[in-house]
Amino acid sequence: MQTSSIIAVIFSLFSVLRLCSVSWAAPDSAHWNFLQCLHVHSNSDSEPSIPISEVLYTPNNFSYSSLLQHSIQNLRFSLSSTPEPLLIITPTNVSHIQATVICSRKAGLQLRVRSGGHDYEGLSYVSDVPFIIVDLLNFRSIDVDIEDNGTAWIQAGAVLGEVYYRVAETSKIHGFPAGSCPTVGVGGHFSGGGFGLMFRKYGLAADNIIDAYLVDVNGRILNRESMGEDLFWAIRGGGGASFGIVVSWRVKLVPVPPVVTACTVDRTLEQGATKLIHQWQFIADKLHEDIFLHINIAAINQKGNTTVRASFESMFLGGSEKLLQMMNASFPELGLKKEDCAEMSWIQSVLYFAGFSTSESLEVLLDRRPQSKSFFKAKSDYVKEPISETGLEGIWKRLYQGDGAYMIWTPYGGRMDEIPESEIPFPHRKGNIYKIQYMVSWEDEGIEASKRHIGWIRMLYKYMGPYVSNSPRAAYLNYRDLDLGTNSKGNTSYSQGRIWGEKYFKSNFKRLVHVKSMVDPGNFFRYEQSIPSIPSWGEKLSR
Repeated sequence: MQTSSIIAVIFSLFSVLRLCSVSWAAPDSAHWNFLQCLHVHSNSDSEPSIPISEVLYTPNNFSYSSLLQHSIQNLRFSLSSTPEPLLIITPTNVSHIQATVICSRKAGLQLRVRSGGHDYEGLSYVSDVPFIIVDLLNFRSIDVDIEDNGTAWIQAGAVLGEVYYRVAETSKIHGFPAGSCPTVGVGGHFSGGGFGLMFRKYGLAADNIIDAYLVDVNGRILNRESMGEDLFWAIRGGGGASFGIVVSWRVKLVPVPPVVTACTVDRTLEQGATKLIHQWQFIADKLHEDIFLHINIAAINQKGNTTVRASFESMFLGGSEKLLQMMNASFPELGLKKEDCAEMSWIQSVLYFAGFSTSESLEVLLDRRPQSKSFFKAKSDYVKEPISETGLEGIWKRLYQGDGAYMIWTPYGGRMDEIPESEIPFPHRKGNIYKIQYMVSWEDEGIEASKRHIGWIRMLYKYMGPYVSNSPRAAYLNYRDLDLGTNSKGNTSYSQGRIWGEKYFKSNFKRLVHVKSMVDPGNFFRYEQSIPSIPSWGEKLSR
């Protein structure tokens, strides 16, 4: 690192410290030691292509604010009252990440790791204690190798749109079973499970990970062989940020047919939506695994009257004629017609379900910026028994009161029934008919608006209690929800962690704690819902 650069960073950081609130006060020596440590470790790099000083940003840097804001997807965490990091680091090589981990640990500074910024509770870029963001914006390379049994190495800072674009660029008959939102970052999506339109056929994104590179608490770069199967198990669905910084994933691509079919059928209450949704619950998880049929449910204003609209959206791995035959046999009540459907390539279906025209240039998938941003709050549930029509009508009554609210019901079954709950930390497999995502969004940044909308979604969630899974009432990690419980400043006991941990991971939570205790006994990698570390547990793993 150039001396002038390190001096500039130090002065900039000290200026920030003088402006910090009392609650964030910390000995200047800790930050001096952190920067000096970075200087030493960056100078010892074997590949110092870019000095680490050129990827450090403090609030005094001209581009700090735009860098901080660029991938904040939930505007609840972009307010002036939101705590900001002391530093943002945008590493360009692994040695930058290794040095940051080593030096943050020595200085006692927390790290937050951000790939796409879609964490629903902002945990990848917000903390209530002094912290540093490692933004993996520059870790975006994607190396597709069709000849090697159809695999790809994907760096954790890539977004899903970039992944799909690069896969389709290389092969017309390969895809990958991950999410439908193209601006979601690979790092968090894969490490939390990652479901998408093909998961009934091929399982989750995490089910298709075959290797990874991770920087551990000691700054070592480990792959599957050197990290061991226990840690490799944990980072595929257990939330990678509890165990280290995953820098890249090797995934197994999946075959897709030359033609797939996408369909949308809208029905309001007046058109019999209640009975259709009720019937859907009995067949959605039993449909052929090539069929994905979810429901987007929202209250709408139609000709001055409020009603509920259910959008039945389907993706089928095949042509429309075969889909119509299968749907008319399994779900004739929907009345699916050829004009409701469109045949296209798999990559065009990515555009379709992302809200783009299928004639749009594929280049839009390379744009990391979301089409829109809003304030929002989300929650999730799993359903094991069909909800009665009376129960559904109670939901509609509450949706009428939720301005900007909607629900997405995602069917399970197929391949998800075949993979054991303990295969990876993600446990929500056989026995689930569907998953519910609750979402409410708003535009007004006022405190009252936030209270009103968050209060509404909590009210709906309470109403749904009798109709969803219990003991535990399960939830999906990638729909992060701090209402389920939090750690105190990132520190927690096993009993505290169980409150939310068993909702996300069920019985896999205990094994995650064992792995965490073995690889990070000092609990360096911690945040509000990180896996707790109990050092004595690390001596022996039990399964």
